Amino acid sequence: MAEEVELNPKQKKEIAKWFLLNSPAGEIQYVAKDLRLVLNDNEVYDEAVSESFPIYNKSHMICLQMPAGAGDVLVTSFGELGENEYLDPRTAQVAIVDHVKQVCTEVRPATDEELSSAYVEEFRSALDVEILKYAGEAYPKGVCSVYCTKGKEVEGPGFNFELVVVISACRLSPQNFCNGSWRSVWTIEFQDEAQVLEVKGKLQVGAHYFEEGNVQLDAKHECGDSTLFQSPDDSAISISNILRHHETEYLASLEDLRRKLPVTRTLFPWHNTSQFSLTREITKELGIGK
Repeated sequence: MAEEVELNPKQKKEIAKWFLLNSPAGEIQYVAKDLRLVLNDNEVYDEAVSESFPIYNKSHMICLQMPAGAGDVLVTSFGELGENEYLDPRTAQVAIVDHVKQVCTEVRPATDEELSSAYVEEFRSALDVEILKYAGEAYPKGVCSVYCTKGKEVEGPGFNFELVVVISACRLSPQNFCNGSWRSVWTIEFQDEAQVLEVKGKLQVGAHYFEEGNVQLDAKHECGDSTLFQSPDDSAISISNILRHHETEYLASLEDLRRKLPVTRTLFPWHNTSQFSLTREITKELGIGK
């Protein structure tokens, strides 16, 4: 029998980080709680969570409520200003975030240097209005934001700049053993000379079902499109229509996948999934326990 090798603290930390970073949407706190017990080493645990939570929060684009009813802020790399500081362009405020507790502890006004120029802000705010409308219709529990990631100092026509649209939505129901998330990031290059807007999207859907089992979906999709460089309002409407088209098309493709015939060649009763237990069905299929 092979002798068990004791892991050193660094190895334990890296394994712990892997579990934390691969936690499904809304579940990292549960994973962290279990890891604390498994590790039984506060130093290793503290290092693992302090390194993992910021990465996880930004990749999952979590939404946090700002103090004193100041609104919500999305924790994303596009709005990251400094250590634990995240810009909310809509309210021109900066949120100071405690990543491990996943709360916003303070808010301060954004400086002029942290905000877009008046010219770029016309395009950013017009797009923000249209995306708010769209996200409110498509994702009832969704939040969105529009950031300027390049050329925020541009003062007028003749130069290029870039905006990024972020949409994040979660539906968490751990009491029913299922959680799900939607994340989309759209990069829009405003090309002044060509008078064209190049639009590139990255969409990601995650789902986790864990009633007496563990089934996960992690689907990713990339797409692109373009439209004319117009006035702020007209550009915003065109971009919003592009997003709506591609996201609706992708969601429809996932619905088609969901409706495919399984190997039993009988339709899965999606309207009444409560009658199924993963453990019971797998046990029956494999003849375990007979």
